[in-house]
Amino acid sequence: MSARIGGSPVVQQLALRMWLRESATFANYVSGGNAQPVIALQQACAGAAERFVYLWGGDGVGKSHLLQAACHSATAAGEGSVYLPLSEPGLVPEMLDGLEQMAVVAIDNLDGVAGNRVWETAIFHLYNRIRDQGHGVLLVAANQPLPAQPLTLPDLHSRLAWGLVFQLQNLSDDEKLAALQQRAHQRGFELSEEVGRYLLRHYQRDMTALFELLELLDQRSLAQQRRLTIPFVKEVIGTES
Repeated sequence: MSARIGGSPVVQQLALRMWLRESATFANYVSGGNAQPVIALQQACAGAAERFVYLWGGDGVGKSHLLQAACHSATAAGEGSVYLPLSEPGLVPEMLDGLEQMAVVAIDNLDGVAGNRVWETAIFHLYNRIRDQGHGVLLVAANQPLPAQPLTLPDLHSRLAWGLVFQLQNLSDDEKLAALQQRAHQRGFELSEEVGRYLLRHYQRDMTALFELLELLDQRSLAQQRRLTIPFVKEVIGTES
């Protein structure tokens, strides 16, 4: 679906394509203890539940994955969507103008603009426009829970609190292993349990870092025509440290 974001087709291309990962779908998200927020997002995208959702949790719990999955879900249904990671440089509040036309608006890293009155006001007005028109979904993700957000606009805080609020939980080691093996399978190779558990013991434990390492291991193994073994993983991790 074609749309103009902030009146600029260039911005549209950036927002709709640049930050969306094809691999970020509901189908390949290992939910673990996060089944309830996943179901809530799927129902919201289907127009069958609460249209305003606030997700929070630490790094690597899948906030960005789920926001992007919602956008992919809208695209698959022939609807417009936009994913805006507010941690990216160069974004301006005016980009929110007209986004109420989208079926799904996903705003990531609210922490990055909390305390910025101009941004807060723009998000507040976007929320109201989406609510008033009676359709469309607004998803917001952040590292901190709402009470801890240093928002200067009380009305924005109250609006976000009106919707569903979920804390995303970290996966257990077994669930992380399953997620790594699933991602490896999607990339066309197999990750043995032995190698997977070695990664969990000897590398950063958040899923974002682990997925990035898995991609690097895949690239190196293909380039060197080597199997993904523990000695090979040791070499790659050693060159990256």
